[in-house]
Amino acid sequence: MSQPLTVTQSPKHFFKMLSRTSIKRSHQLGFMLLICLFSSGLGGCNDSDPSDWVTSIKDSINSHDHNHSNDNHCDRGNVPFTYSLCQISQDKLLHDKHLSLQLFWKPNNDNSNHDITPLYKFANLISTLPATDKLQFAANAGMYNTEFAPIGYTVIKGKEIRSLNLKQGSGNFHLLPNGVLWWDKSGKVHITESQQMQTLLDDGTATPWYATQSGPMLVIDGHIHPKFNLESTSKKFRNGVGVCDDGYIKFVNSDEPVNFYHFASLFKDKLHCPNALFLDGGIASALYAPEISQHDDKNMGVMVGVVATE
Repeated sequence: MSQPLTVTQSPKHFFKMLSRTSIKRSHQLGFMLLICLFSSGLGGCNDSDPSDWVTSIKDSINSHDHNHSNDNHCDRGNVPFTYSLCQISQDKLLHDKHLSLQLFWKPNNDNSNHDITPLYKFANLISTLPATDKLQFAANAGMYNTEFAPIGYTVIKGKEIRSLNLKQGSGNFHLLPNGVLWWDKSGKVHITESQQMQTLLDDGTATPWYATQSGPMLVIDGHIHPKFNLESTSKKFRNGVGVCDDGYIKFVNSDEPVNFYHFASLFKDKLHCPNALFLDGGIASALYAPEISQHDDKNMGVMVGVVATE
């Protein structure tokens, strides 16, 4: 027969222990305590010290949280237009050693050999990953030339593949200001206007581990790109990325043709991203998101993706 619960700590002490964790976890602990108390006439908790029992449950909750820390974060939206969104927490990129945001262009990121063929497709990228790695989601990471080489600033694992492109020109890339999505070795992600990026590189403030340049900027310090026209009839499928107020980096593909203004408005007004960058559009707009059963089979240059490592 099980022994009755022997309470060796006061209720005040017990709730003090609960207060050391988050409100959500405190609720979990409290609920599990009630289950323990009533499931078998106070016998289910045996006569262990309640502080040990609380520690055990907290460890269980922490383990549960960790096991789900690599969950995908992809979904679909339909306001103000239909779109697919994948996001990753900045906090996880900084503190979860099992997660990383990476750029890919050639097999095994061997970008020193110009004779190696680019990956082109998500399927090829997945096939080259180590057995311990799983691609959670991925997207096209910027514009490319006829050889599928990036046309803007590109850094992969600290190696500069293309220098910063500050030239004037035609096309979306040169619809200034354009910008750079980059992150350092710690995983801290930024979107920086290209001229400002040059300054950061010159004074050593920015030390990119990965970087991809594209354009135009969609949102700049909370403002939509000044050259976008609300009434524009130039509508295409588009993909872009934002660094957002809620601490997430958000990658979006429009699932219907939209103009630049409406695409930028999604990042500014709905996703609350003070800085967002257009990656590409039309036939180059691509997303790999198994959580929402999307696997675009398109040729691309550089790709960006979140990798979970066992």
